Amino acid sequence: MRSITSFDIQYAHRFFGFAGEAAYLHGHTGTLTIEVEDSVNMGVNMVFPCNEIKKTAWDVMKNFDHALVLREDDPILPAILKVYEEQGIKDGTPTNTMKGEAFKTDLATAYPECRLVVTKETLTTEGMIKIVYDLLKDKLNIAKITFTSGDNAASEEFEVKGTQDRCPVCGVELVDGVCPKCGYKK
Repeated sequence: MRSITSFDIQYAHRFFGFAGEAAYLHGHTGTLTIEVEDSVNMGVNMVFPCNEIKKTAWDVMKNFDHALVLREDDPILPAILKVYEEQGIKDGTPTNTMKGEAFKTDLATAYPECRLVVTKETLTTEGMIKIVYDLLKDKLNIAKITFTSGDNAASEEFEVKGTQDRCPVCGVELVDGVCPKCGYKK
């Protein structure tokens, strides 16, 4: 069985090197849907609490919200960083509180202080799914990810790992036999 959650991400990007309108800097509201698969957890009668899926995913994905996402070889990138430096916002401001932890993977690097994500490939809906799975595959038992952005959509199914040992009180995965949310001990 699956638990499913969705949330919106506001972001700007462009398709560097592409012909047409997508070559210009533009913004989107993207909807990320994550499906987590496991057995139904007795006690709470759910696979995984959707609010916990969202919280786990959002801790990483908030780096994409209200951020600029550019490919690493985009010639706009150095110019934007220069402007941010000149404005004194490259290393963040006190009002920049919507940031996640910085990350660096083979596919993307997040610079939360300046609301910027730099990607290896152009950020298409398919590219976002690759990045999301790479960031969350060790945190959630992901069965499927769907990402829609404007008129574009992509979806991919993944082979799920085995079952996870979860808390019978709140459904959260146990860490060394202890629930990090409520303190239940197995």
